[in-house]
Amino acid sequence: MTLTADYEQLFERAPCSYLVTDESWIVTAVNGTFLEWTGYTCDDVVGVPLPRLMSADDRLVHASRDVPRMQLTGAVSEVSVEIVDAHGQRRAALLTAVRSVQEDGSTEFRVIIFSAHERHQYELDLVAARRSAEESEARSIRAEAGLQYLALHDSLTSLPNRPGLAAILERELADRQPDVTIALLFVDLDHFKSVNDSLGHNAGDELLTIVAQRLSSSVRGTGTVARLAGDEFIVVEHVRSATDATVLAERLLEMVNRSMVIEGLEVVCSASIGIALADDETADPERLLRWADIAMYRAKARGRNTWEVHDPSEADPAVNRMRLLGELRHGIEDGQLRVHYQPRMNIATNIAIGVEALVRWEHPTRGLLQPGDFIDLAEESGLIRGLGAWVLDEAVQQGAQWNRASSGQAPVGMAVNLSPRQLVDPQLTGIVQAALARHSFDPSLLILEITETALMENPEMALKVLTALKALGVGLAIDDFGTGYASLTYLKHFPIDELKIDRSFVSGLGAGNGDYAIVSSCIQLAHAVGIRAVAEGVETDYQRSTLLTMGCDLAQGFHYSRPLAPDLLADWITARPPMSPEIAVELIAPEPDDDIEALAVV
Repeated sequence: MTLTADYEQLFERAPCSYLVTDESWIVTAVNGTFLEWTGYTCDDVVGVPLPRLMSADDRLVHASRDVPRMQLTGAVSEVSVEIVDAHGQRRAALLTAVRSVQEDGSTEFRVIIFSAHERHQYELDLVAARRSAEESEARSIRAEAGLQYLALHDSLTSLPNRPGLAAILERELADRQPDVTIALLFVDLDHFKSVNDSLGHNAGDELLTIVAQRLSSSVRGTGTVARLAGDEFIVVEHVRSATDATVLAERLLEMVNRSMVIEGLEVVCSASIGIALADDETADPERLLRWADIAMYRAKARGRNTWEVHDPSEADPAVNRMRLLGELRHGIEDGQLRVHYQPRMNIATNIAIGVEALVRWEHPTRGLLQPGDFIDLAEESGLIRGLGAWVLDEAVQQGAQWNRASSGQAPVGMAVNLSPRQLVDPQLTGIVQAALARHSFDPSLLILEITETALMENPEMALKVLTALKALGVGLAIDDFGTGYASLTYLKHFPIDELKIDRSFVSGLGAGNGDYAIVSSCIQLAHAVGIRAVAEGVETDYQRSTLLTMGCDLAQGFHYSRPLAPDLLADWITARPPMSPEIAVELIAPEPDDDIEALAVV
């Protein structure tokens, strides 16, 4: 095609973009308006197929459908397209195409007119905005789903947390079948705090993760395992009877009891499990959790590493504990506490060389309560500080009174057991020193006992406290030895004078369960580091004679005497040989039997 000068000038200066193509849609001419609009040069466009200038979508659609239709009809046709400019930007345009031939009727050519298409650009922007909004909404949905997952799951174990468990229980209770019972098992790890404090929080987290995996592998596809808090896990399962629930509990205990290696050490864990059953329509998530919690604490009271099924007809112990707490508070204020004393004996000579002071509560309606009925409650509530201070002062005062009355005889000493709370009290040393000064009591007659578990919670701080106490001139002892994680290294570094073997091992002497070897090892360990070995809870002559052959230094227990009031103890001592000045009176931590030793905490 040739253009006259006038038409060429009109073509070049036209307000619209013009392209001329041949019958194959190859661009043969282009005006300046198009070049200015798109940023191309003439060489960029001439010789290029028209569809190549369009966006990919238009290239497929218009080149295959609309443009051929123009060719067939020969009519003017308008199509909304997008042109890709020299910078890669998509520009909305209205394509108007006219098919024509030369004057001699030979070569066919087309005139393509592009004009900016504001409506199409608006539609394009609208689509882009809609697409952006949809993508943003999708991101928001994903983010919301992620937040919801985090809100309903535990970050450490990925198990459902308390809110997640509540939702699961609501659904399970609503959808349960007539022949199926929902069982909820409350799994609480035994002594987890000791492991966590001894090995570190990272090791504790690893232990929790392993337990979570083991519990999850122990339930069927219908079951759910959740982490309620800390070392508390919940297992929800469909069962047909209480027996099925107890079988599951046994399986869970077996899985938890399997040894695991953490921080290079072999650790054996145990758990106490409480079972609650949704036997009727009145059961709801909160009630089931409460029932299972009550049963779990009963399992702990039975000695741990066992399970208990809750009986809904039984009274709620939490209510009883709250009532007892109020009564204990008034009991301390009203002077209802008493201290009884139990002799300690030299095994070899069978002579009383000291006594042990045991706290009792003279309850106005329930009679004389043993420490096991209220000491734990006092510790949990914080009342133990006032109660312990009173026991310490009472024991030191009683010792001073006995020493003044027994002129010419060996003086009586006092030993007080310190709780973990005591060890972190910066005023402890001053409190002990004040009690000694107040009653003019010789510091060498006071022995302070610290449980092995309390020492291992923070050995570095314990060493500082024990060193400061030792500087006062008092004696120190490790109580309940064998139940914690103390090693020979700690025994060598702590300024200890006495090691007390826990009564649970002494009571097993003669039972053939390995306690003989444990007790013998403890005695040898004590002597190896140059301190005395004391056996607690001696109740039979066989235990006494066995301890004698082992070389144990001291013993105490019902075999010699039950705890006695101060006046009765004086009569008991008078009827026996004189006391030795070597060992002092002791205040002992609570034990799980009828005459649990009292914890005296300042």
